[in-house]
Amino acid sequence: MAESKKQLNIAMVGSGFIARAHSNTFHQVGRFFDSPFELNTKVVCARDANRLDRFAQQWGWKEACTDWQAAVSRSDIDVVDIAVPNALHADIALLAAQAGKMIWCEKPLAISVDQARQMADAVRGKWNLVWFNYRRAPAVAFARELIDAGKLGQPFHYRSYYFNSSGADPAKGNTWRYRRSEAGSGAIGDLLSHSLDMAEYLNGPITRVSATTHTFVPQREVDDAVALMAEFANSSIGTFEASRFGVGRRNGIGFEMYGSKGRLAFDLEDMNRLQFTDAADTPALQAPRNLLVNGPEHPYASNFWKPGHIIGYEHTFIATLGDFLQTLARGGEFHPNFGDAVRIQEIMEAVGTSAASGQWVEI
Repeated sequence: MAESKKQLNIAMVGSGFIARAHSNTFHQVGRFFDSPFELNTKVVCARDANRLDRFAQQWGWKEACTDWQAAVSRSDIDVVDIAVPNALHADIALLAAQAGKMIWCEKPLAISVDQARQMADAVRGKWNLVWFNYRRAPAVAFARELIDAGKLGQPFHYRSYYFNSSGADPAKGNTWRYRRSEAGSGAIGDLLSHSLDMAEYLNGPITRVSATTHTFVPQREVDDAVALMAEFANSSIGTFEASRFGVGRRNGIGFEMYGSKGRLAFDLEDMNRLQFTDAADTPALQAPRNLLVNGPEHPYASNFWKPGHIIGYEHTFIATLGDFLQTLARGGEFHPNFGDAVRIQEIMEAVGTSAASGQWVEI
């Protein structure tokens, strides 16, 4: 007789795009990752009742409500998932922590370092997750394996970019992402936060930054684009660009790393591939190898389809939660967590400070 699984009842706050991605993950993760848990999409909360009812029906939520405080405080809820504008993260997380819940939160964690630290303090000793999902793309995780195995050698350069065209239409700007009170920042929090998490995952701590920001549509309250130079603890140097004015790019986050033994490169718009150049090859053969990272020897790939059958954006969320549930089962510390997200918030704040002052800022 099959062993019964422990039930985890989820309350999710939010009904927008990212809430769709989270909802899909909750329904799919058990099909790809073994764990002793069964997830129940118990209740979803949002302000617009009419839209919320449609969302709940489409995405398999048993209940819908407009009172998130009541839902988060319910005794039958084990997990609170936060999928709302950045300025609302803290209130929900703090109440959920007070109620003893497990907490899964969208990025960036908060709209200020002080707020992020308060949240991290509140969840200390409780299981928590932050949805920096791109580090779970198999090609990115494989890059980390190659780096850890010494295939890149001593890192010299880290180049990061994140371009989309979400803000290129000047008529846009009436949503929460363009209001400082709700988003905290523009491209810095929306895009650069992912790039910073990926950089520290692959190349270690950033120690100082020199940044500039620009708002191409003057009436907008937040930055449309950010560019910066960075220094890392391993003595490598880096450059970062993030912009909502990357016309022609849809969701183009990527990196290049150059080291004493080779080069690595990745772009999410071709997310099943990792480029690798081996400096040990003869000069005539030193060129990027395009590795298709979806075989059984690659991280996470064996959880999904057979070799050669590619995966997509949604699988990065599934791999994140699959790892979390398996860590929850065996014990240990899961990353990225609230503590990791505080670190990213500190770098984001340093970027903003540097852009305002024109000076290098230590992290």
